[in-house]
Amino acid sequence: MLYINWIIFLIYGLVALGVGLTVLMENRQPTKALVWLLVLVFIPVVGIILYFFFGQNTRKERIISQQSLDQLSRRSMLGYVEQKNLTVPEEHRSLVRMLAREGWALPFKNNEVEMFTDGYQFFTTLLREIAQAKNHIHIDTYIFNDDALGMLVADALIDKAEAGIEVRVIYDSVGSWGVKSSFFERMRDAGIDVHAFMPVKFPAFTSKVNYRNHRKLCVIDGRVGFIGGMNIAERYVKGRNGRTWRDTHLRVVGGAVYGIQSAFLVDWFFVDRTLVSDRKYYPELDKKLFNNCLAQVVTSNPTSEWPEMMNAYVRILLQAKKYVYMETPYFLPTETFMSALRICALSGVDVKLMIPSKADAKVVEWASRSYVMQAADDGVDVWLYQKGFNHSKLLIADDTLCTCGSTNIDFRSFENNFEGNIFFYDPEVTKRLKQVFLDDMEHCVAVKDLPSYTNRSFFKRLWESIVRLFSPLL
Repeated sequence: MLYINWIIFLIYGLVALGVGLTVLMENRQPTKALVWLLVLVFIPVVGIILYFFFGQNTRKERIISQQSLDQLSRRSMLGYVEQKNLTVPEEHRSLVRMLAREGWALPFKNNEVEMFTDGYQFFTTLLREIAQAKNHIHIDTYIFNDDALGMLVADALIDKAEAGIEVRVIYDSVGSWGVKSSFFERMRDAGIDVHAFMPVKFPAFTSKVNYRNHRKLCVIDGRVGFIGGMNIAERYVKGRNGRTWRDTHLRVVGGAVYGIQSAFLVDWFFVDRTLVSDRKYYPELDKKLFNNCLAQVVTSNPTSEWPEMMNAYVRILLQAKKYVYMETPYFLPTETFMSALRICALSGVDVKLMIPSKADAKVVEWASRSYVMQAADDGVDVWLYQKGFNHSKLLIADDTLCTCGSTNIDFRSFENNFEGNIFFYDPEVTKRLKQVFLDDMEHCVAVKDLPSYTNRSFFKRLWESIVRLFSPLL
């Protein structure tokens, strides 16, 4: 029996040593590598389990071949080439060029945008567009709940599928964890092509559970696109746990729909291994829609060569001249982002950050507080949203640039999730989204005016600092 104990101890030691060497050899950010080493040392057995679930680095893996990616991007590229008199503002050319090089995020002009700041507006419009679909409906969402609202959307999709319309749905396996399989089987039985993104099944789930598709995309007939922060869930119209959910979603018509469609079809190839690139999914755009509203649909994922979304945010912070306003439900920034935020604020730029007064997860709120106070000390004007839970993900800069989508300012969105945002280089759209931010500020209180933040006890600050060590894992 003694020998068995020693054998088990030896095997565990070798596994722990192997995992530790892997963490070191991956040349991660020192902070993140140190966190994992501490977890492995101070939480025996559990630490290794956590690593296999949440720590494996997929940045250098390829989830889709370059040849397939080129095929899927070809149609949107043709639309890009067909554009005439495309002019990129001088002050944003470097950002547009960077995003185009990193992930084939092509800029498209001739766009119109409708903004939704509550679920009633958004879902009413979504259901109307679904009802008017003539050819196809594509939906890519993190959460597709089987609640009353989810049932309503599912019924609308089933009606269209039974009428001969192509309907494709991607939902995230972890995001929709609690949804009964019968909910999706009912849609499949009606002819809807439904796939879970990275199904979490034993034993392969250990390398997949940490990398989730957090995008919220929808395309109707290749002509109308939706992108933003809202999932298909009743919480946006009814609230959750007694709290109203505030979010922002966009309806887009014009060239940028090509970008949303391309993002969906790349995800579709990943879940279905089917190349969908027919011209009908990229129909000729309305000739009557002609303006200089320039937009880029940017996606990021943990297997791409660069962290596209984090790079975009950092670039915006470093090139800002007057102001940068941001909304995020979770603030657990990487060191790279935090450095750029500090430089921006210390340069005299008006930097405002809005987060919910209470997070939907207590551990995230604890970990976030030290970052919030650090940002405030660096000159960032931090505001806490009081009217429910603000789930919006916005960034507005200098009245010329804005973005909205699924990306939070945290490790998970910047490094682990599949995310999607749309960037606008247009003064009119930027000012409208800025007004959304200013309207939200009317329901905020400044962090500097809250003793619960500024006068926290030593033990509270100590606990928050301890939890902060695990922020790369949250």
